[in-house]
Amino acid sequence: MSDTATVTSPPDTGTDAAPARRRPALSPSRASDFKQCPLLYRFRAVDRLPEVPTRAQVRGTLVHAVLERLFALPAAERLAPRAKELLEPTWAELSEASPEWTELFAEEGQGTAKEPDVAGWLTSAEKLLDAYFDLEDPRRLEPEACELHVEIELGSGVRLRGYIDRVDVAPTGEIRVVDYKTGAAPREIGEAKALFQMKFYAVVLWRLRGVVPRQLKLMYLTDGQSLAYTPEEAELVRFERTLEAIWQAILRAGRSGDFRPSKSKLCAWCDHQAHCPEFGGTPPDYPGWPEPDPGEETALDRAD
Repeated sequence: MSDTATVTSPPDTGTDAAPARRRPALSPSRASDFKQCPLLYRFRAVDRLPEVPTRAQVRGTLVHAVLERLFALPAAERLAPRAKELLEPTWAELSEASPEWTELFAEEGQGTAKEPDVAGWLTSAEKLLDAYFDLEDPRRLEPEACELHVEIELGSGVRLRGYIDRVDVAPTGEIRVVDYKTGAAPREIGEAKALFQMKFYAVVLWRLRGVVPRQLKLMYLTDGQSLAYTPEEAELVRFERTLEAIWQAILRAGRSGDFRPSKSKLCAWCDHQAHCPEFGGTPPDYPGWPEPDPGEETALDRAD
């Protein structure tokens, strides 16, 4: 069976047509969730339990959006002051689309955002943009795509779906996958998780284009560090099998409802301890396998 692929969302077919029903797919974030803790996957993909984003997560989403807009400008205008000018209007757009994010800055017991808090938060975003400009000069780059939606069905039937921050293609055809991380460069566990995400994208692009990406590049903006990795085709073949095994394990758990918790140091950052048996909690009644699609990835998933 051959691979089938898309690189954009399906077009709108009109208001009278039935909405297109997408097949369930695996995203890098949800695959990573299942590897970390099957019950966390269930809480996020099946139960869809709400999670309150942190200011750092929302700031990451903001910086990603600013960098996307920056590369839409003519090359000569891609300067640090111009990027900072984009912060406030971009935040206005994002907060209008997700007004609940403004509650992160509300005065206790009041419901209105504290201007000093928002101003200081935007200043912290400016520092991340400064770190980005220390790492590279966007005037010298012409990315093929930013925030690229990719989707492919492998020959095994596993459907992969995700968003890539940036794809650079050299005149010689070599591909570089770039991901912005607004946190600090991670230690061993975090680095493995980040590389898992990048290898996921590498598999998708390899199957879409028939070319193994030359470089996977992670840019950590809190401490101004970058991590570059060169994958090999044999490695991506093995990784593809890993993704297929993860998806089969998810399907088995989905049929039975048996999503088991896996306790680790990462539990300290989990929003769902109140529902987790490892912490004396009780999960909600299992609602069954979700329809139409448990594999979507949000902007907050990708914000880091």
